[in-house]
This record gives sequence, structure tokens and C-alpha cells, in this order.
Amino acid sequence: MVDISEKDVTKRTAIARTAVTMRQETLQTIKEGRISKGDVLGVAQVAGIMAAKQTSAWIPMCHPIALTGVNIAFEDNGSDELFIEATVRTTGKTGVEMEALTAVSAAALTVYDMCKAIDKDMVIGPTRLIEKTGGKSGDYRRNEEASDSFN
Repeated sequence: MVDISEKDVTKRTAIARTAVTMRQETLQTIKEGRISKGDVLGVAQVAGIMAAKQTSAWIPMCHPIALTGVNIAFEDNGSDELFIEATVRTTGKTGVEMEALTAVSAAALTVYDMCKAIDKDMVIGPTRLIEKTGGKSGDYRRNEEASDSFN
């Protein structure tokens, strides 16, 4: 791991997004709460939060970070795409980009797991960092595609 002992403590935020593309009927079944395994979005939200908190256990060179906030949000295009966004915050010496990316990935995998009985053709991605603030390298904001949700 990189030595961060000389870095300054700053407020840090990262936002990541991904999507799950599925059959229209699958998305409708999720929205109506008719998936046999339960509340897909509720369980995916908890999975994303848990994953953000455990990122250093998943990614070998990540520092354990005390997170001050994790928010998982969902939107859809009304047809066949579910969009997932994670916002992760901390006050510390290293950023939370990996925590945000891990959160959306775990949430998307949870959606897949809970819906695979009715739709094995679901596709996850693209998964990407949208924004990060704080730290020595400064702020970053991705130029998003016009078709992306969460505008």
C-alpha cells in the first residue's frame, strides 16, 4: 500500500455509476415488487453500502477508510435499464473512488442475483467514476453522455 501518513486530512467525495440492462418485463417486475427473492432495490441498496464499507477487504491495495456517508440511488429509463449511483464521503487522507465503484458493482450484482431466475441475459455496465472531490490531485468530473440518467 502507498504510505499516506504525510497527506493532509480533507473532505473527500466520490460518485460512481453503473447500469443493468434487462428485459422490459424484468424491470417492470422489479418496480412492482414481484421478484420472488424480495425487494430488489432495498436489498441492492444494503449490498452497495456493505460493499463500500468492506472495499479494503476486496481490493488488495486499498486502505481501510472510515466512511462518513454512503448513498445508493436508483433510476430507470422506463424501459430496459436500471441506473445505479453511489455517493461516498469521508474525511481522511485518501479518496473514496474505489468505495463508490465497489458499491455500484455490488448493488448491480445483487440485482442480477435476485432476478437471474427470470432473466439470465442481463448486462451490467458500463461502470465508471463520475466525480471526485478533495485530496492532493484536486477535483475531477467526467463529461457524461447525453443519454445518461441522474442529470
